[in-house]
Amino acid sequence: MTTPLVEMDGDEMTRVLWGLIKDELLTPYIDLNTEYYDLGLEHRNETNDQVTVDSAEATKKYGVAVKCATITPNAARMTEYNLKEMYKSPNGTIRAILDGTVFRAPIIVNGIEPYIKTWKKPITIARHAYGDVYKGVEMKIPGKGKAELVFTDENGNESRETIHDFDGPGIIQGMHNKCDSIESFARSCFAFALETKQDLWFSTKDTISKKYDHTFKDIFQDIYDKEYADKFKAAGIEYFYTLIDDAVARVVRSEGGFIWACKNYDGDVMSDMLATAFGSLSMMTSVLVSPHGYYEYEAAHGTVQRHYYKHLKGEETSTNPIATIFAWTGALRKRGELDNIPELMDFADKLEQACIKTIEDGRMTKDLALITTLKDPVTCNTQDFIKEVRKTLDSLL
Repeated sequence: MTTPLVEMDGDEMTRVLWGLIKDELLTPYIDLNTEYYDLGLEHRNETNDQVTVDSAEATKKYGVAVKCATITPNAARMTEYNLKEMYKSPNGTIRAILDGTVFRAPIIVNGIEPYIKTWKKPITIARHAYGDVYKGVEMKIPGKGKAELVFTDENGNESRETIHDFDGPGIIQGMHNKCDSIESFARSCFAFALETKQDLWFSTKDTISKKYDHTFKDIFQDIYDKEYADKFKAAGIEYFYTLIDDAVARVVRSEGGFIWACKNYDGDVMSDMLATAFGSLSMMTSVLVSPHGYYEYEAAHGTVQRHYYKHLKGEETSTNPIATIFAWTGALRKRGELDNIPELMDFADKLEQACIKTIEDGRMTKDLALITTLKDPVTCNTQDFIKEVRKTLDSLL
């Protein structure tokens, strides 16, 4: 490796997986070159979350990052980790700095059949990576009073909208987005659809959100009409917009094989739904693609807290590392592509093949063993499964 990857370590059981993957599947085969950032919650707390910002800035410098799953703290985590404050989602912070779109797609394996029987091809979620609830400002309302949205322009002129006249306690939240970020989101989606020759669907709730969501719809349509309509027609693919509730119904009835573009929170929820419906949350790739040429690969799932507590007690776990392995392979392949190192790209391909072949040969973690259609699968614990992948990798290499 001639240029470092930005390596963002994380929390709990996925942090354990991170170390195992590096020790068993990476460092024995490649001269791993990374610039390391510890995004574990304790270190984020020690640095007042500056380490998260630093890791994102490093990604802008080097172009490619790989990220472990991290904790977004709630009230319980505040106590558990003795935090100075309830820090925002590190993913939200990083995505806001890098801009772009998160593309998530299920990893298809023979013997792990989708719960929705009509699905024959992967469905890719394109998730906007900026704003909405992830940059939301919240307030608890103690009692009776009026809540307002107030905008003051650069000349000091105010615009006001009443949110609600409260007659008792309540809560409010202010969300925002930026037109230039929405434009980047739209162009990333259209470009990805052309690159992969897939139809693009986009959905919001513009009938209810007549300004916020409607702006997304209008920007997408305007950019499509001016820049991409002819290209889509020439490629034989389609773009269309529909309400998100209609989109959900269409997705369930579909055969798959398309890109579904969603706002930030919608994409968060729908990607988890799709991953589970295709088999497992641990069987989904996730990459943030920035229009500025930055790539950040990650696992789409959380830190597997329950398994981590078992691990701390010395109990055996059977945690699926596939999504975390594929985060590494995605980043290594992109690094090899950008730096013209075909051997690194080939290694990434072989490691992915080894993961899939190990499962298809009947050796897998418990989450997959419970749902596989393969006969007599061997259920492996976390460490043993990774060692089985290494054996398969050796045979492929």
